Amino acid sequence: MPLTILVVDDDAGIRLAVGDYLEFCGYSVLVAENGKEALASLKAYRPQLIVTDAVMPEMDGFELVKQIRQIPSMRLLPVIFLTAHAKTQERILGYQLGCDIYLPKPFELEELGAVIRNLLERSQLIQAEWHFAAPSVAPPSTTAPPIVPPISLSTRETEVLQLLAMGLSNGGIGDRLHLSPRTVEKYVSSLLRKTDTANRAHLVRFAIEHHLI
Repeated sequence: MPLTILVVDDDAGIRLAVGDYLEFCGYSVLVAENGKEALASLKAYRPQLIVTDAVMPEMDGFELVKQIRQIPSMRLLPVIFLTAHAKTQERILGYQLGCDIYLPKPFELEELGAVIRNLLERSQLIQAEWHFAAPSVAPPSTTAPPIVPPISLSTRETEVLQLLAMGLSNGGIGDRLHLSPRTVEKYVSSLLRKTDTANRAHLVRFAIEHHLI
């Protein structure tokens, strides 16, 4: 399943360029214009990495990272700062708040891609080691499993879900269904919301367990 990256920038051109490049690289991409929108997307879709501008209206990148690090489940979420301001004190503040890497604007998309791959590989490794160290056998439960309410999917959502389970990217699904990658992403977002799942892997597992596909 493709990993999801949230791109946050008030510059529509940068959002489009970075988003298209990352989708070309095989990632699923979400976009936001400022930190306030980004927080809403984070809580709804749980991406695996954030690429954010430092200076934005409403909520800048510094405040965004500060609030992210206050959420226990997101303390290790990789964050890349893109900024035209590279003063030492600003970089220090970003690192103190929890930024992983700074890339000064203008930047090369290939370099951004390499940085993202490096951070995601480390993040996935840390998560794998944590799961390996965790107890493999859960204690028997004395409570009944939660009742999952019926989930109603549209015909198009079901088609997207079936292709998603086959491992197709947004572009691949779009080619099959004659949709743009961004339209496919909207359907995927709707599926994540309806099933209350955190990412695409969880979505597919949920769909199989509950016979949605």
